[in-house]
Amino acid sequence: MSQADSHKPESRSVAEQVSFFLALAILLIIVSCVGYLWVSDRTQSPSILEISTHSAEQRRASYYVPFTVTNLGGTTATTVQVIAELRVDNEIVEWGEQTIDFLSRDEEAEGAFVFVRNPTDGELIVRVASYSEP
Repeated sequence: MSQADSHKPESRSVAEQVSFFLALAILLIIVSCVGYLWVSDRTQSPSILEISTHSAEQRRASYYVPFTVTNLGGTTATTVQVIAELRVDNEIVEWGEQTIDFLSRDEEAEGAFVFVRNPTDGELIVRVASYSEP
């Protein structure tokens, strides 16, 4: 064997070339997907929380007011604080507060407020007071 033969680069087999290009293609796909998710995550709309109440139900000596909170925005909301106030003659006579731990986009959560007085005797205000972003 001569010295010229020992420095001669070996040619790659077809299987090695196919494996290399397949691995390169997979790597490019993964990098492209990560880049797309990174860019699209920045353009999401903030959380838009919509609340709707249903008619009060009397159960024994209490009145239950069911509600539904929907996240219409593009991001997740955590620690969603929902407040209900029952006003009679423009004075708060009862109030309640609930916290929803986690509400992803397009997700709904249901709950109910319990009052001693009939909510139809006054003005019932149910609203989202605050939320956090994860």
